[in-house]
Amino acid sequence: MNRFLKAAAAGAVAATMATAASAQSIVDIAVGDERFSTLVAAVSAAGLVDTLSGPGPFTVFAPVNDAFAALPEGTVETLLLPENKGDLTNVLLYHVDDRNLTAEQIPAGSNYFKPILASERMCITKGAGGVSIADGTGESANVIIANIKADNGVIHVIDKVLLPGTRPACH
Repeated sequence: MNRFLKAAAAGAVAATMATAASAQSIVDIAVGDERFSTLVAAVSAAGLVDTLSGPGPFTVFAPVNDAFAALPEGTVETLLLPENKGDLTNVLLYHVDDRNLTAEQIPAGSNYFKPILASERMCITKGAGGVSIADGTGESANVIIANIKADNGVIHVIDKVLLPGTRPACH
């Protein structure tokens, strides 16, 4: 994503955040961490800043910049186009659960979870090796940092962008 787009999105989010309370929402935490600059730009472009700054509770599986960079070339730029706002919103809402789920509350084994994107499911597997999330493409993301607490929920940092698709198989 080009620097201008990132700067514009970050500016829009920062302006919105300046009017918010001093509490650390999920958006506040993401804005303050350079590893999430692409996610912040996407949340801004989708018009989800106010939602994710709201009372929640939310669990956000937050992809780092490298996860967005690993998508096929041009994917992020295409999703950020105004005419693709619906698709971008769907991808982002696939990363959000409307509960406050700490890593300790995720049951052992493989279990289906229903993100805010109501038409989809994800399979979260918790085992000795940590927590992984299978998306609608059958690919898996790994939780690389768990339980970043916010006033309106929790963030789990992941190493892949989750994409909607056919129902993932839990095994």
